[in-house]
Amino acid sequence: MNLSSTITRRAALSLLAGAATGAAPARSVGVTVLSTMLSGGFTGEWGFAAIVEIDGARTLFDTGNRPETVLNNLREMKMDLAGVPNVILTHHHRDHTGGLVTLRRDVMGRDKRAISTAFGGKGILLPRMPANDFVLMKGEYEATGAKLREIDKPTEIAPGAWLTGPVPRVHNERNWSGATRVRMDGAEAEDTLPEDQALVIDTAQGLVVVSGCGHAGIVNTLTYARKVVREAPVHAVIGGFHLFDANEEKLAWTAKQLAPLGIQYFLAAHCTGVESTMRLRQLMGLPAERMTIAQVGRRFELGKGIVGGRS
Repeated sequence: MNLSSTITRRAALSLLAGAATGAAPARSVGVTVLSTMLSGGFTGEWGFAAIVEIDGARTLFDTGNRPETVLNNLREMKMDLAGVPNVILTHHHRDHTGGLVTLRRDVMGRDKRAISTAFGGKGILLPRMPANDFVLMKGEYEATGAKLREIDKPTEIAPGAWLTGPVPRVHNERNWSGATRVRMDGAEAEDTLPEDQALVIDTAQGLVVVSGCGHAGIVNTLTYARKVVREAPVHAVIGGFHLFDANEEKLAWTAKQLAPLGIQYFLAAHCTGVESTMRLRQLMGLPAERMTIAQVGRRFELGKGIVGGRS
């Protein structure tokens, strides 16, 4: 039996029962990739960003690496951030925050409220060694009249749309490089990216989860998403999950843990890695049209699946 075909009866019953919060599930969801390592005919880079549309309302998710990459891709796609009030920052790394100030400065003349609120997980401003560049970036961003809001717990930011806040590390996935140190509670320790967070959207088909780098681990992230929103199947997974250097043992363990979640679509971006994604696809038994590599311009649409981009 393919691992992807295993969906627990409990999850299926939860899906029928509706959201635990009582909020109506999102009727329409679209996620368009604006920054990732494959260009798709636009500009690629080592970074991640996406536009997330939920029932017509748009939110920017991460901002890419180089200051101009997302801005140039938006222009080529004939998209504008005017009317987009919020930006979600998954963690402090520059490959997810590098475009923030440029994008804010570009759009504020057309819409002073555009991307004027940034949601970052608690810990995004912690002192890092050798440095936390985002601390300086925050100053530039707030000088434009914008503000950073730190999220320390699961928070509903729109009807049926939740930020996880910092994801608990139940499983020892170790999805970070170990190259930096962090100062917390007066002591220095390995930087495990404690602020890492994801976006979870509740739909009638199940949960749609968007991640920037997944430093907390894909299993930890999806398990927590189901805990804080509802124990529904995970319909779609989009974004980076820092598996590019995972060995066979880790990939096999990951696929086994994901099997009961009922994942139907997996759009793997950024640091998930091409070879790791291909191996996970084999282990999970998903066809290529439902689990593939993200390109700039590629899109997930609820009810349609993965569309756009080059094959």
